[in-house]
Amino acid sequence: MNQIGVCYGMLGNNLLSPGEVINMYKQYNIGRLRLNDQNYAACQALRGTNVQLMLGVPNEELQSTASSQDYANTWIQNNVQNYEDVNFKYIAIGNKIEPNSPYAQFLFSAMENIQTIIYNANLGYKNIKVSTPNYQVALSESYPPSIGSFTSEYQSLLDPIIGFLVKHKYPLLVNIYPYFSYIGNIQNIHLEYALLTTPSVEVQGGKHGYRNIFYAIFYAFYSALEKTKWGSLKIVVSKTSWPSEGGPATSFEYASTYNSNLIRHVKVGTPKRPNMPIETYMFAMFNENLKTPNYVKNLELFYPNKLPKFQIKFS
Repeated sequence: MNQIGVCYGMLGNNLLSPGEVINMYKQYNIGRLRLNDQNYAACQALRGTNVQLMLGVPNEELQSTASSQDYANTWIQNNVQNYEDVNFKYIAIGNKIEPNSPYAQFLFSAMENIQTIIYNANLGYKNIKVSTPNYQVALSESYPPSIGSFTSEYQSLLDPIIGFLVKHKYPLLVNIYPYFSYIGNIQNIHLEYALLTTPSVEVQGGKHGYRNIFYAIFYAFYSALEKTKWGSLKIVVSKTSWPSEGGPATSFEYASTYNSNLIRHVKVGTPKRPNMPIETYMFAMFNENLKTPNYVKNLELFYPNKLPKFQIKFS
């Protein structure tokens, strides 16, 4: 199976119909799709396809999902069991929940309730995995990658979640944003290192050298997990991107370079774990013109006429 997926965002008023979009996934051999929340038309279009789906439970539904097993049961009935012939791979509970978020107190219980109904509904044969997306602010240390660690606040939030993931053999979902790392520290991070083009080792982390910041962030998370004694936990990159315009260090060339090099690198693994491809979801299919600020709109991989924006192959 191709390791590359693409996130399908819908915050635009000029987007193609879900049926047309799902046909594009098949046409361009994109084997995995992430939806941040439930969408009837998209799930209908996915029926009978081989495209694997990561479906999100929105942050706004976490309290209800955590507080009521009946609510979680109904959610799975409406959004999973009603689509018997859709290839569900993950249920992503919330998105980027921070320890001080009002949703944080509900995250773990929501995960447990969704897992309970998946088990009770005899959906085990589908091998649907339950997890939650995190991102770089969870790390208190990330340079060099070998000393990566979680902040104390995130450690408290993640400890029961990591135990849950290990128990069920589910991966940790992590959104990785080299673009934000770069524009936040332009004085000390080389553009080539952020765009995955550095020809030689730029950062040494323990026994391993890193030539790009994507690998470095990825393994800072692994180092943080190793400190919790769960370094064997798999990490899936649930979102990554580089904008083509609308902000500092944005251009068509930079976005094209990042995306093409990303695909090349995740196929072959990392210095610490060579020959182990990284399951990765790129963001996003289209320009979502209702988003702000401007650079967040300009992350698209395809034009509205269905043609690819960049000369990249997803398989």
